[in-house]
Amino acid sequence: MQTQLAPQFANTTDGIEAARILGKCVHCGFCTATCPTYQILGDELDGPRGRIYLIKQMAEGQAPTEKTRLHLDRCLTCRNCESTCPSGVQYGNLIDIGRKWAEEKTAPRPLSQRLTRWALKEGLTSPLLFNSAMTLGRLVRPLMPSSIKRKVPEIKNKALASDTDPYARPTTQHARKMLLLEGCVQPGMLPNINSATARVLDALKIELISAPNATCCGALRYHLNDQAGGLDNARQNIDAWWPLIEKGAEAIVMTASGCGVMAKDYGHLLASDTTYAAKAKKVSDLTKDISEILPLLQTELLALVGADPKPGVVYHPPCTLQHGQQIRGKVEGLLASIGIGARLCADSHLCCGSAGTYSVTQPELSDQLRKNKLAHLQAACEESGAQVIVSGNVGCISHLQQDDTPVLHWIEIIDQLITRKSTPTS
Repeated sequence: MQTQLAPQFANTTDGIEAARILGKCVHCGFCTATCPTYQILGDELDGPRGRIYLIKQMAEGQAPTEKTRLHLDRCLTCRNCESTCPSGVQYGNLIDIGRKWAEEKTAPRPLSQRLTRWALKEGLTSPLLFNSAMTLGRLVRPLMPSSIKRKVPEIKNKALASDTDPYARPTTQHARKMLLLEGCVQPGMLPNINSATARVLDALKIELISAPNATCCGALRYHLNDQAGGLDNARQNIDAWWPLIEKGAEAIVMTASGCGVMAKDYGHLLASDTTYAAKAKKVSDLTKDISEILPLLQTELLALVGADPKPGVVYHPPCTLQHGQQIRGKVEGLLASIGIGARLCADSHLCCGSAGTYSVTQPELSDQLRKNKLAHLQAACEESGAQVIVSGNVGCISHLQQDDTPVLHWIEIIDQLITRKSTPTS
């Protein structure tokens, strides 16, 4: 696809990158066939190929309209299209550029949208505000409608840790050390995930360290068009992690694949920042989803839990893992190696509708995708006999909560097995 950049974009980083990405598109439409929003809405402009045309028009100088912005807003950024594109179009990078241009060149959003987006950026990225709201929400949870109640999950798995602190983390020091990004909402919403990860790695003789000055990964701000704010978050994390990297931290472990895909992109996003470019690349190289860490420790893990058959699970692979990070099969393979059958549901490649803040900014589409996904997941549970659904991203896990079948992070299942094996029976 040939693009003649408008003068205002001709010599800009965004313009040059957009033209490069657009140049790879051959209009084949494979992406449209796997786009969740196109499947629901049936509008070419609500699929990747149509959105690419809209961005091309802006790149060539055509003024965007509020309708342009709407079609770009409706994109989940699930990047399913990247997995199916035969030409290697980096759609995720392109949609960020297009949204930025559309935001800059259209009339201000309605006040309600501006307030919602501001609240999401400021509230979800502030642990103090979010944790306080979550604590209050749990007090009144029984009075909430179901659509809101699932956003305030009950505390689960308290019996896995000590009696005094249900989420106590190991204090043992090990020669091998890795960093952990705590995340924005995960500590307040689903605190057992990070605690379980720390306990599992401790059992494998690895010490997990949190840098106190680390902050949000930056994805939330970046994908809400506060790209400068998202990059500031990235720089703050790099500054927080760098001294520990210099002391020998082997990896930066991500338990939320949405954070992982962002941190792995720091090197690209900060490539033109002479102060941070080299450090950002190093951070990206060190960033690993927990599903990349544990398969390297499979022998040690088998010694802890054994390979005997265990209850199976149904696994929902997050888009940010299977499409954003292009990691597939690792979770299923790891669980199978320790005797846990992990079943995928029909259309497992499709987004569940969580997609960061999408469930708030596009609630109708998000809810339809959630219903579709849950129907497939429940069918897989019934067919396989599984009693638990697992995933690898806090957004998916909280979005898919319902009364029938618990949804956990798969690391919590491994933590349960290790805890039970190490607890003496009376």
